[in-house]
Amino acid sequence: MSSTKFQELIPSTKKRTHILAIRLSAMGDVAMAVPVIRTLVATYPQLKITFLTRRFFVPMFNDIPNTQVYEADVNGVHQGVLGLGRLAKELRNEGVEKVADLHNVLRTNVLKSVFYFYGIPFQQIDKGRAEKKKLIQESIKNAVPLKSSVQRYADVFANLGFPIDLNDHVFPEKRALPNAIRRKIDTSKKIIGIAPFAQHQSKVYPVELMENVLIELNNTQEYQIFLFGGGAVEKEQLQKWENQFECAICVAGLLNFEEELALLSNLDIMLSMDSGNGHMAAMYGVPVVTIWGVTHPFAGFVPFNQPLSNSILPNLEKYPKIPTSIYGNKYPDGYEKAIASINPSEILKKIQTILLENR
Repeated sequence: MSSTKFQELIPSTKKRTHILAIRLSAMGDVAMAVPVIRTLVATYPQLKITFLTRRFFVPMFNDIPNTQVYEADVNGVHQGVLGLGRLAKELRNEGVEKVADLHNVLRTNVLKSVFYFYGIPFQQIDKGRAEKKKLIQESIKNAVPLKSSVQRYADVFANLGFPIDLNDHVFPEKRALPNAIRRKIDTSKKIIGIAPFAQHQSKVYPVELMENVLIELNNTQEYQIFLFGGGAVEKEQLQKWENQFECAICVAGLLNFEEELALLSNLDIMLSMDSGNGHMAAMYGVPVVTIWGVTHPFAGFVPFNQPLSNSILPNLEKYPKIPTSIYGNKYPDGYEKAIASINPSEILKKIQTILLENR
């Protein structure tokens, strides 16, 4: 046996670097971290990644090699300063060597202090607060897009010594459809996901206008529509549409979160508000059409790898102060229904154009 061949049989003794990445919430923000972690482990296969987040988000990371999720029980054993100190000790005992804080909030700053005491390097995201404040205060006509949140995440790893190029990202294969959905799929039709809700009402397209979109999509008999949402009020509206439209199926209550992700990966297109479902669909390379209210895509929250042309905005001549806030929680009088200035026909045209382009 040659010495070269012999050495291939000897396990590598090169030490793997163990990085802790932190993003505790919210759903869309955690989803935006997924393509970053995918690209990171593909670029540096010697890395081991532990992603600190809430248990609910674990399925987002199931298909990423060299990656494990560690639960942050911030309402239980990891609650408060003492609980966070316990959490940091647990993670140190896991062998964490470097920390990428993708959240930069009070909790992670407490963790930063403890990891500093342990001598573990700690880098935090620059959220660009000053840039975002300026974007809100100045006319959007003179603005340029700010750095995306996804790129800001990538910059944290670069500061730890592991730069990545997000252009190298490779989307995963579609997940296997759950049985509850496989039986309902009509393979002769394009599959459209619609997520019509958001945390703040200023970012929600009015029910009566969304219903007009559904009427037109249903009348074509060319599409199968899956409706996404959560909460009792949302579920009630989605079930009403399911009963009203032959092409529509309400996902709420039918699937668990992991099964929802599997369905999302199989969509031909997603129609979403400026909210988490759009970011989750984008994790799988699904084209996402985003409807914006008092927020704006220039703030850096466009779903990953989606062109700005997929963002549908209110009438900015009528509502020139948009964006009025970064998250949609603040707006002047008269702006609460700015999103209603978007015509349903504009949404329909965008959906149908993208589907034709991707035939």
